Amino acid sequence: MAETCTYFFVFPLLFSLLEASITLDTLPSSQSIRDGDRLVSAGGTFEMGFFSPGSSKSRYVGIWYAISSGIVVWVANRDTPLNDHSGVLTVTDEGVLALHNSTNNVVWSTNTSRTAENPVAQLLDTGNLVVKDGNVDDPERFLWQSFDYPCDTFLPGMKLGRNLVTGLDRFLSSWKNEEDPARGEFSVRLDPRGLPQMVVKKGNTIMARAGSWNGLRYTGSPNLNPNLVFVYEFVMNQNEVYFEFKLVNPSVFLRYIIKPSGVGQRLMWLNRTSSWEPFTTTQADACQRYAFCGAYAACDTDNSPACACLEGFLPKSPKDWKSVDWSDGCARRTPLVCNIGSGFRKYTGLKLPDTSSSWFNATLSLDECQGLCLRNCSCTAYSNLDIRGKGSGCVLWFGKLSDIALYSQGGQELYIKMASSELENNGKKGNTSKIKRAGIIAGAVALVNGILTLGVISYIRKKKSSFKGMAKRRQEKDCENEGLKEDMELPIIDLTTIANATNNFSTNNKLGEGGFGPVYKVTLPEGQVIAVKRLSMNSGQGHKEFINEVKLIAKLQHRNLVKLLGCCTEENEKILIYEYMPNKSLDSFIFDQAKRKLLDWRKRIDIIGGIAKGLLYLHEDSRLRVIHRDLKASNILLDMKMNPKISDFGLARSFRGDQIVSRTHRIVGTYGYMSPEYAVHGQYSVKSDVFSFGVLVLEILSGKKNRGFCHPDDHLNLLGHAWRLWIVDRAMELIDESVGDAHTRSEVLRLIQVGLLCVQQRPEDRPNMSSVVLMLSSEILLPIPRQPGFYADSPSSNNATYSANGISISTFEAR
Repeated sequence: MAETCTYFFVFPLLFSLLEASITLDTLPSSQSIRDGDRLVSAGGTFEMGFFSPGSSKSRYVGIWYAISSGIVVWVANRDTPLNDHSGVLTVTDEGVLALHNSTNNVVWSTNTSRTAENPVAQLLDTGNLVVKDGNVDDPERFLWQSFDYPCDTFLPGMKLGRNLVTGLDRFLSSWKNEEDPARGEFSVRLDPRGLPQMVVKKGNTIMARAGSWNGLRYTGSPNLNPNLVFVYEFVMNQNEVYFEFKLVNPSVFLRYIIKPSGVGQRLMWLNRTSSWEPFTTTQADACQRYAFCGAYAACDTDNSPACACLEGFLPKSPKDWKSVDWSDGCARRTPLVCNIGSGFRKYTGLKLPDTSSSWFNATLSLDECQGLCLRNCSCTAYSNLDIRGKGSGCVLWFGKLSDIALYSQGGQELYIKMASSELENNGKKGNTSKIKRAGIIAGAVALVNGILTLGVISYIRKKKSSFKGMAKRRQEKDCENEGLKEDMELPIIDLTTIANATNNFSTNNKLGEGGFGPVYKVTLPEGQVIAVKRLSMNSGQGHKEFINEVKLIAKLQHRNLVKLLGCCTEENEKILIYEYMPNKSLDSFIFDQAKRKLLDWRKRIDIIGGIAKGLLYLHEDSRLRVIHRDLKASNILLDMKMNPKISDFGLARSFRGDQIVSRTHRIVGTYGYMSPEYAVHGQYSVKSDVFSFGVLVLEILSGKKNRGFCHPDDHLNLLGHAWRLWIVDRAMELIDESVGDAHTRSEVLRLIQVGLLCVQQRPEDRPNMSSVVLMLSSEILLPIPRQPGFYADSPSSNNATYSANGISISTFEAR
């Protein structure tokens, strides 16, 4: 009897201890979580475990509020559900959080670039699941955290934005539907182009725009005012740009969610009703729709009709405008003539226009900002960057102004460039009577040191000669003959200025020479350094490339693209002026026995990530859809901080938005980097650039040229050798010894795998650049690569019509 009592006493105690062990907030590597177990944060705010949404039978690992278990704020395996209750979540000895299915296969896992002696996973009271080394509580030293990979919910303390060093992009993405947490159509993210702004996207299409930050709020969110519930902060520096909010009272529960329908809501938990109640909701009125009224028009929900042209502008399509179709927007009543008779009109109470094609500077005054805009023919408007106090900073817009709204309170001032006759003529107010205005006459122009473009312009003006007007007219005529006049979006610089700046193209200023011609280094009187590239008279491949580059790159702006500052077409010259890249090109480092040691592991990863982001911009985010067609190590330039910038757009081509593949009889590019379908059949697409990028990745990791490499054992080029090492599980041997040991095996293998995925034989097997950027910046599971292109190639079989020295080639195939 006593023995029986002992069993009854001991078993409940054991079960009690077992239950306690699986409801703590920490999961060490010696334990695991099975379906039915859970972690609970120290304060009891959040729980983590397995769940099935709604009536779905699929199982997921998620985090939810303890007060309302149906409100899931984060899902680990959102795109890879489990089909049964056999899932197991563990922390490996390497510090990787892994979810296994019934066959012990990993269906989801994290990644880390550092090792840990005592890795543990911990659920914090913020709702953040972190993997760390023992008791380390410094967020900067976490091995991984769920806050870096949000789902559909934005929690206090979470960052929404980009890490500009690592390339990590933190954004919200909706569920597919209420019962499927897989990534849906809608996302909320920070658009880094120009002045960063918050946008809501459906796929790749912007549906709504909260606007840029003006020091107090987003310009498209006038109601985002200080309150007693939460405070918000926008951070933008050289390392990161992000938005976050924090609770004033920690006992309050507040969250923001993007629903499967695309509607955003901020919800607060009310103890009185034990329910989540909307704190704010993204209104679905017409003025919230992106560019609803088109260019140069303001949307006003208090007015009927809602759309009205800004003063000085008229409907571009009067017939459509009368039919309540405002998508074409408005056009200037009086066209601008560059630098002749222009001024500014002030508009107040506005949601500022789309800033994706803007430029900004935090130190300039509003008067200096006005001067910059007045002197730049492409500038259409300016405003303060920060409206706090008396205002500070400068934002310049280039091109058309779109997605403007009119607010009765909380809007901002905008100064739009107008012809002087418009400023003198009061005109008819019509439907724009609610838009306040005041004529702004251009004041004194302030030159600003440190702005490269203005340095060029300042130098030009100092070198003015009595025949400049004649030279300018002659050069404009040259531009017209070249078919450039309508496409010109950058300064035209006269030949005399360039000749003087280069000391008549002295060899003492010469940096080098390529297939295009010589490149010169020039230091302007203000101290700015520029690069001048001159088409050689004997060059057989530069004329069309020059025209192409001026038309394309002048319209592109990205931190990983080299900036084109001006051009000259006077007296049959073809000259391009670029920002100066002091570290020259990538090939001068990775293929040099001594200099390659300057590129440590982290720097090589940063360079790969920067190139990927530049390509993503060209393929998906730029105004044009651009295929570079000659991506190679010598066309990646490095700035003072070794940041990569894609250059040389002479062979690039722009695609229509719906165009996928094109074909050409003129094969251009550099052998060793060209994809098989392009080199053989002349067929090119964005996947052609992806192939070139994959070659670059493998070259950067190995320090060897694809074209010049031939392994003595297998007589394969670099791609073939990398593939052979991969399939025999010896891929680590590919890595350049000079990178040191500041890396993990998993990190190395992941990068090699990304490179091999990009160089697969079939273009449809290769990922697009958005997927590549995601692969490089997250821990998603990667597909298994297939055989690369030119796998059977060897130096002895190379076609002699291709250049062996890395210079871009042009060949013609009979069809």
